[in-house]
Amino acid sequence: MFGVFMIGIIGGSGVYDITKEVDNVEKKIVLTPYGESAEISLFKIGENDVAFMPRHSGDHSSPPHKINYRANIWGLHSLGVKQIIATNAVGSLDEKIHPGSLVIVDDFIDFTFRREKTFYDDTVVHIDVTEPYCNRLRSQIIANKSVVTDGDFVEGGVYVCNEGPRFESPAEVKMLQTLGGNVVGMTGLPEAVLAREKEICYASICLVSNYGASISPNKLTMDEVFEIMEVKGQELINLIYKTVESMNREYDCHCSSALDGAGV
Repeated sequence: MFGVFMIGIIGGSGVYDITKEVDNVEKKIVLTPYGESAEISLFKIGENDVAFMPRHSGDHSSPPHKINYRANIWGLHSLGVKQIIATNAVGSLDEKIHPGSLVIVDDFIDFTFRREKTFYDDTVVHIDVTEPYCNRLRSQIIANKSVVTDGDFVEGGVYVCNEGPRFESPAEVKMLQTLGGNVVGMTGLPEAVLAREKEICYASICLVSNYGASISPNKLTMDEVFEIMEVKGQELINLIYKTVESMNREYDCHCSSALDGAGV
């Protein structure tokens, strides 16, 4: 039923199932050298084969610092995934980027420290991230932004990934602002880099659920994430569907040769 060309979708907080109106969904868990992947749903969007994975598992049982990122990316790659659209719930570090905004980030800062960050523990490989996210895939998402009618759509920004699971302190938020961060989350890395190591095109749609500590006058809670998802969730899914429908099987992208020259 499914071919070797497949588009991966990784759902973040609040995005656990995008197949409710889809027929013929096949579910599987991939056993990898790093353990089991999260459950993957295989189906079609238009003419394109899709592999959807809820990053935190369908019941949101995996905290950000315990997600098996290597197994997840390995699992998608083993199924033939060549391009990944990910969603990430984030806090805003910029008063101009309001809760409810969708941000198509184009750079990152990685402050995680406990995670397995590479597939190359036993060989020397230095992957290039001059272009941290696939700009070709980002442009494809941006080209379909007309489906987003409620809230801001931001076509670039710096994603800061913290270890979690706690939110940031006011002093940390000020530091991240000084460093040039625009949004902050806990799940974007090492996922994006692992995808690059597998020569997979990867782009993220970040949904802003709240302002960071000290920017927001309110206590930060997970309730904000789910409240925003109630409002913006369908538009986010519509954007993903529209983008996947518009994607061609034939494309040229340097992500597919990311390992060239990376080894010693």
